[in-house]
This record gives sequence, structure tokens and C-alpha cells, in this order.
Amino acid sequence: MEILGTSDHQHHHHHHHMSSTSETKPNILSNTSTPTSPSPSPSPSSTPTSSAPTSSRYENQKRRDWNTFGQYLKNHRPPLSLARCSSAHVLEFLRYLDQFGKTKVHTQMCPFFGHPNPPSPCPCPLRQAWGSLDALIGRLRAAFEEHGGKPEANPFGARAVRLYLREVRESQAKARGISYEKKKRKKPPQQAPTTTTLAPAAGPT
Repeated sequence: MEILGTSDHQHHHHHHHMSSTSETKPNILSNTSTPTSPSPSPSPSSTPTSSAPTSSRYENQKRRDWNTFGQYLKNHRPPLSLARCSSAHVLEFLRYLDQFGKTKVHTQMCPFFGHPNPPSPCPCPLRQAWGSLDALIGRLRAAFEEHGGKPEANPFGARAVRLYLREVRESQAKARGISYEKKKRKKPPQQAPTTTTLAPAAGPT
């Protein structure tokens, strides 16, 4: 009788041992599944690459603009450090860029003042177009903060700079006889229906 009892006990113990190994098995599985879950994470990070061509062009332009501004500070007399750069220096920089401009801005004395398409050349100065200055300031403002500048100390975001850009926009609009209002852009789609209505009219004849 006793022998039977012990063998029964052994059998029970053995069964318990098996169940404990089967318990650890799911654990092993769950362990292996956790490292695999981060591996799909590169796929979401690879999605922004589709928008990279446009952003990288913007980034390259921003880097170039920042380098140009850095050069300007270096060549400044007396040399200027970025920390001491104020909105006044930003305005000075914008005026300095005018010499490289390609946009003719007529003076009020010019007979073509307010003409969008002057019939002949005139001695009026070439300037940086308002749109390019506006975009330039936007890029430099972002670059300043990327290089560790504080947003509240950002000379490119100063009120004086915004006012200067508004003045440039208004004066160039007057001088060149063009409007920078957004309404201008709605015209091309209105012309599109006229061309489409012409095509079917030609069909029946």
C-alpha cells in the first residue's frame, strides 16, 4: 500500500512539473514578441520622406539665407555678433540686399510710376521684390530659433521688420501698378470655363 502511495505522489509531482514548464512557455513567447513590436516603427518614420523634396529645398534655401546673413554680420563694420543683432540691423541687411534685386520699382517722378508693364526702360532702381523679402524673413526667423535664439529676442520677428515689409509691399504695389491682394489669384480659374465652353461649341459644326 505504501509503495503505491509514493508512486502516486511521484506521478502527481511529475504532472505538476510539466504544468510549470507549460506556464513558462507562453512567457517565452510574449518575451520574443515584445522586441519585434518596435521593429515596425521605422515604417512610420520613413513616411515623411515623401514630403522631403519640398522641405529639403526650403531647408537648403534657409541654410543659404542664414549663411548670407552670417557673412553680412562678419563684414559689418564694426563686426556684429548675432547676440547684438537688432531689428535695425535686419532692416539694414534687407536694404543691403536691394542692390542684388531684379524688380524695378519706379519712383514717383517716373512717368511709368504705377504701370505694371512700362513700354520702355527707365533709370528707376532695381529692388528685392516684396515677396522674396517676406519669404526670406520667414526663413531667417525660423533659422534664428533653430540656432538657439529665443523667440522673444528674435530680431527677424520684430515689429519694425513687419512694418518695413508692409511698407515695401505697399510702395511696390503702387510703383508697379500691381496689387498684392489675394483676390488677384482667383482670376485664372474663371478663364478656364470659357475655354471649355468653346471646345463643345466647335464640336457640332
